Amino acid sequence: MEVTREVLLSCLAVPRWADEVLAGRPYTNAAGVLAAAARASRDLTDKELVQALSGHPRIGEHGGAQSRNEQSGIDLAVDGTAARLAAGNAAYEERFNRVFIIRAAGRDGEEILSELERRLHNDDAAERAETIESLRQIALLRLEAALS
Repeated sequence: MEVTREVLLSCLAVPRWADEVLAGRPYTNAAGVLAAAARASRDLTDKELVQALSGHPRIGEHGGAQSRNEQSGIDLAVDGTAARLAAGNAAYEERFNRVFIIRAAGRDGEEILSELERRLHNDDAAERAETIESLRQIALLRLEAALS
């Protein structure tokens, strides 16, 4: 099972993570690659967190093809969802000084808004951990799609 650095960086924009996954080669199957990717993404430095978030648009602001696909369950026209997401994103950025990130795949707007509201009450350490977990989930979903 071959995976490239370019593919890995499109899943999680953290060079150290990509290098760690590549260092485990050769992989005999996708499960091996995914397991290595999961292990390597458990802890991110502050610099890596900034790197990883740099490739993600705000929820509700569909960026590239991956983000548009992942956010496809959000109907921005329903019940003021677009305005509520914009307000929630602004409050989150004011509180934590970074973009709100969540695994949007498989979630609708109401679920994402509910999670955003809940996470606004986290302290910095808890929210950092949730952000890293969200990035890990997104990276693994993207990698799994790339390998299939």
